[in-house]
Amino acid sequence: MLPRSRTMRDAVLVLVGALSMHIATSFLGTFRPETFSGEAVLSTEGTRHSEHHDENRDKYVPSKQYALADNAGVDLAHDFPETYMDAHAPGWTVFRNLYMANGTLFVVSSHPASAFPDIQYITSTGLAAENTPENIAARMPTNQDMSFITPAQARRRWGPTRAQAKLPTARNRAYSIKGNTIIFNDPDQFLNHYYHFCAELWLGAWAMWHGVHNVQVPASSANEITAPPIDRIIFPNTDLQGWRDRPGFNPYFLRAVFPSTTVEVDMDWDDRIAATSDAGDHARVWHFDKVLLTDRSAAFRGSICGAQVHRTAAEAFYAMKQINRLGKWWWEPVRRGILTFAGVDQHTQEIGTRVEKADREKVNPYAIAVVEDDKDAKFPREPIVITYMDRQGVRRHLIEEDHDNLVRELQVFCDANGYELNIMRGETLTKEAQLAIIARTTILLGVHGNGLTHLIMMSPTPISTVIELFFPGGFAHDYEWTARALGHKHFAVWNDTYHTHPTLPWVAYPEGFQGTQIPVYAPTVIDIIKDRIAGKLR
Repeated sequence: MLPRSRTMRDAVLVLVGALSMHIATSFLGTFRPETFSGEAVLSTEGTRHSEHHDENRDKYVPSKQYALADNAGVDLAHDFPETYMDAHAPGWTVFRNLYMANGTLFVVSSHPASAFPDIQYITSTGLAAENTPENIAARMPTNQDMSFITPAQARRRWGPTRAQAKLPTARNRAYSIKGNTIIFNDPDQFLNHYYHFCAELWLGAWAMWHGVHNVQVPASSANEITAPPIDRIIFPNTDLQGWRDRPGFNPYFLRAVFPSTTVEVDMDWDDRIAATSDAGDHARVWHFDKVLLTDRSAAFRGSICGAQVHRTAAEAFYAMKQINRLGKWWWEPVRRGILTFAGVDQHTQEIGTRVEKADREKVNPYAIAVVEDDKDAKFPREPIVITYMDRQGVRRHLIEEDHDNLVRELQVFCDANGYELNIMRGETLTKEAQLAIIARTTILLGVHGNGLTHLIMMSPTPISTVIELFFPGGFAHDYEWTARALGHKHFAVWNDTYHTHPTLPWVAYPEGFQGTQIPVYAPTVIDIIKDRIAGKLR
């Protein structure tokens, strides 16, 4: 079959994309996470507005920079434990002893505010993001969002009243919220999307939580979550439905991995605000034992998210990666927790760890001859499973003829080589059926869209691959960055050409990106798959 002939418009789009990539890499260089210093340039979501600032203010520094007095044994009834910052990256901050009164978060510290990162890299006003100067300014935090006070000031605000101070039962008007809390300070603008909630927000949260506690995940027990439990999640800016996606994977994911975690939403946060809104003798404050505070707008002010990959999770991921806090299997306990909940057998869940063991002994588990009782062999043959996410029933899909040709050629290729092929329409399958397929998948392909979020459930192996089909000239980092962060190779296909890290196109959404006339030349996809399996594309 001959390649689809290019129209003049296709040629112009490809030329513009290639030129943009050349200009970007010539002037900005290729992003290399291994050399990232943590310096940030203010950048806002969906725009290129920026301004210079103190480059050292949002670096992640080992927690001793923010360590205050040891609060062990401090009684909240009679003293105010000082706030301690365990870890920070733009948009991701882990606090001990964080306070909240009347909607304002308080850092209680004998150190000045200048000892901490600028609050614009910690929080925001929680408004939805729009690409206007007015909205950018409106999302910038003030001391109404986060304020720094000394322990003496905290005592004056929330210590015993004058009348109470004379009594032997006098105590501070501070009330502790015990355990570990995650505050997702995001609007529902992105929360109700499977990718943004599970593959971005939770991916970053787990990277930060896992890394700050220096959790080790050996291959032999990669199914165990040994990080401290997350007792509650608070969504201050969204209602009960605002964090739930239409297919229902967000609550499924959350309940599967964290079945004991409670969830609070805007009404609950408003209750906490109302209870601490009085002044004078009735002033009160909430005290959080430990908090991971996340904020999308703050993450976009960091240099990796704002100027490089536009993924909020990247700030948390590279902050922890940079200090060697994320081992190879850091995501595996989450992945396996969901798959176990879905009923996927343990043998399937362990594909990645088995392949790694074989690879260490220079055995190719995909080329072993099938033997009887294969699962009991030292190195059983691992099947190659190719899954195509069929989006023809929804917006943004392939030209019908190209879709038919792709399915036909995939079938011929898989039949000839003994590979399993799944043509998967997520909307027609239960969650359990989808996850059972994805857990076995070696190579996942499909048009840019929500279905590719399932890559977070794939086992990372030397040949695990995500092939994303774009309208020529279009590109987004969503699945590309996420795939690489989780150990999969990613290819962005423009009809009969492809791009892969580190030579990626510039982010672009040309006319046709969201349409129903996305072309793909099937032999190009087949060649990528062949070369990945053969080890020619690494």
